[in-house]
Amino acid sequence: MNAKTKYEYLENFKGLLLPKGFTITDIKEINYGIQFTLKKDQLSGLVRIYESKKGVRHDFSQVKNSELLNMLEHHLHIAPQVGGKRNEKTKTQNNTLSRLPDELIGTDESGKGDYFGPLVIAGVLVSKSSAAILKELGITDSKKMSDKTIFEIAPRIKELCPYAIVPIGNQKYNELYNKIQNLNRLLAWGHARVIENILSTHDCQTVLSDQFGDETLIQKALLEKGNNIKLYQMPKAEQNIAVAAASVLARNEYVTRLSQMERHYKVKLPKGASTATQNSAKEFLKQYGKDELSNVAKFHFKTTQQILG
Repeated sequence: MNAKTKYEYLENFKGLLLPKGFTITDIKEINYGIQFTLKKDQLSGLVRIYESKKGVRHDFSQVKNSELLNMLEHHLHIAPQVGGKRNEKTKTQNNTLSRLPDELIGTDESGKGDYFGPLVIAGVLVSKSSAAILKELGITDSKKMSDKTIFEIAPRIKELCPYAIVPIGNQKYNELYNKIQNLNRLLAWGHARVIENILSTHDCQTVLSDQFGDETLIQKALLEKGNNIKLYQMPKAEQNIAVAAASVLARNEYVTRLSQMERHYKVKLPKGASTATQNSAKEFLKQYGKDELSNVAKFHFKTTQQILG
């Protein structure tokens, strides 16, 4: 977001988020910036915008709800922060991407911000030649592609590249979350399993993962075969074709499984975590009960508390 002052930055925020159903209230001055309450449906969080000689930047550290953070990341992925620290971080990431070898495994996930449906983690091993073909196919971050295009292109990735997909169905997801009580640790476990599954049949020295938490989490979850790899993690890792391809496979698997659930239960299960999601959850609960809801929903989401009262 190209803004010279905190107020211009706030206006850019409004322009991007208000059309998406967000509301911004309680705007007030703070030291070196301004803060406001950001709301979407039943979710809310405190956002701050800081202004200094190095530039203007936003701060999401006070947004404690993971669902709201996922929504913000989705809607603002084309609008990065500006300012010295952000520019330095971007340069570092670009340097890392440029130094990566031609052959590497990319991993990404889908479904972590969706109340309904599984969590899916996928990994793709690319070489110099397969990466060139994937780029020709127009593969990019799955968030920038339609589900129809993803459905058509996913089989091409599977034909071209070694891959692994780890879907964590809702019943298993809820069991694991109750045990682990931490989404990032659960994600790390899934990413590690994907990496190990590919390494069980193919040698590769380098892995690039989308960063979602403490960088040591995946490394700690890796088993024997993963101990010798060089693991890189960074935000927006989908800039790399291997991670982009993994994001496509993960999204395709997620959408496919969600559609199967809808056909089985004959109930619309919207993506995301919105008012429409809450309404569908209430309808599902009325028809099938709480126990069955655990087979299609991620119970730790705030949506569960909202519909159960």
